[in-house]
Amino acid sequence: MEKPSSLDALLHQPVRTLVAAYLAGRGRATFTELKRALSLTDGNLDAHLRKMIEAGYLATHRDDSVGRVQTVFSLTEGGRTALDVYFGQLARLREFAAHGSDPAPASDAGLDAGGATT
Repeated sequence: MEKPSSLDALLHQPVRTLVAAYLAGRGRATFTELKRALSLTDGNLDAHLRKMIEAGYLATHRDDSVGRVQTVFSLTEGGRTALDVYFGQLARLREFAAHGSDPAPASDAGLDAGGATT
C-alpha cells in the first residue's frame, strides 16, 4: 500500500488555502477585498500574504486607478501550479482514505491484470 505524497506545508494552512483558492477564482484582489471576503483581521491576513509572497506564490502590484494607491495581489504561475498540485494531493489522500492505496493511473483504468480491456 503506497501512501500519498506529502502535502504542500505552505498551502496546507487553512487561511493560505483560502487566499490561493479565492485568487485562483478571482484572478486578483486588493488587501481590503481579501480581508472582507475571507473575514480576516489585518494582521492575520498580512502575515499569511507575506509568507505566500516570500514563497513566490503571490505577486503584488500597485493600482492607482480608483483614486488612491492600493496593493493588488494575484497568484503567480508557480502559485497556481502549487495550488493545482495541492488539490491533486488532497484528491489522492481522499482515495487513500477510501481504499487504502493510491488509485490506479487513468491509463490503467478498465484493464485487467493482463492488460486486456475489461
